[in-house]
Amino acid sequence: MSAQAQMRALLDQLMGTARDGDETRQRVKFTDERVCKSHLLNCCPHDILSGTRMDLGECTKIHDLALRADYEIASKERDLFFELDAVDHLESFIADCDRRTELAKKRLAETQEEISAEVAAKAEKVHELNEEIGKLLAKAEQLGAEGNVDEAQKVLQEVEKVRTRKKDAEEEYRNSMPASSFQQQKLRVCEVCSAYLGLHDNDRRLADHFGGKLHLGFIQIREKLDQLKVYVSLSHHVNLQRIKNILNELKSRSRDRRRRRSRSSSRDRRRSRSRSRERRRRHRSRSRSRSRGHRHSHEQSSRHKYTQQSSHTLHHRIISSPFVTVVAVLQIVRLLLVY
Repeated sequence: MSAQAQMRALLDQLMGTARDGDETRQRVKFTDERVCKSHLLNCCPHDILSGTRMDLGECTKIHDLALRADYEIASKERDLFFELDAVDHLESFIADCDRRTELAKKRLAETQEEISAEVAAKAEKVHELNEEIGKLLAKAEQLGAEGNVDEAQKVLQEVEKVRTRKKDAEEEYRNSMPASSFQQQKLRVCEVCSAYLGLHDNDRRLADHFGGKLHLGFIQIREKLDQLKVYVSLSHHVNLQRIKNILNELKSRSRDRRRRRSRSSSRDRRRSRSRSRERRRRHRSRSRSRSRGHRHSHEQSSRHKYTQQSSHTLHHRIISSPFVTVVAVLQIVRLLLVY
């Protein structure tokens, strides 16, 4: 990759798709189904195993460092749950790898002679010491590259001790079986990357394997899968608790609304009863007023009628009687004044 291409990739990784205002690149968002979610989380096997013996070629989904930068910015503000997609992807890949490992073991067992459990255990011991030597050598090389020379020397001293133990284990294993069988039992399948390991591989071969990109790539993928599983599990519990809190809050709000509606209904009922009592009181008051007015009018009418009749009768008597006295006239006037 040229220096200019490296600079563009670095800018993409730091600033995302909008660094140049390029609308064409912004048409595909990191949330698009076509974008590889494992790539966004920096754990796609197509990237990690690129250039190794198990190179998977180009991923069928979109890989873009700018989209990864966009995702990293957005993931700080909200949960996007892309970890679930990455777990599914990596679990499927590791399952395929484990199947290949088991198949390689089966094929290897078919080509090798049957040996006793005791001899098999001795061979396993030699393989374990080989792995330990390879891992220590890879660690020493890494420390040397980082400038930790003293630490690298200490690791190399441990390597020498393991080499001595390995020679003893090989001698014990060789003496426990015939020479022909000893040559046939020299292969083993690596449990991490499913590659074949020789029982008599030299230190350089072991260091190249355990410090190589293929083996370390599989370690990275497996460790990333374990981390994502833990994260998804914790997120699941957190989300369940969050859902419970939301449900409890909704229940509390519902109870508060019911209480408010109940209090409002009680107030409405009290107001309604009060209005009903007031209407009945006014109705009774009007009824009594009309009744009193009717009786008063009837009494006045009766009095007036009686007065008129009495006055007419008396007037008739006064006029018709030739013997009207002054006292009789005064009594008639008093009677008229009373009515």
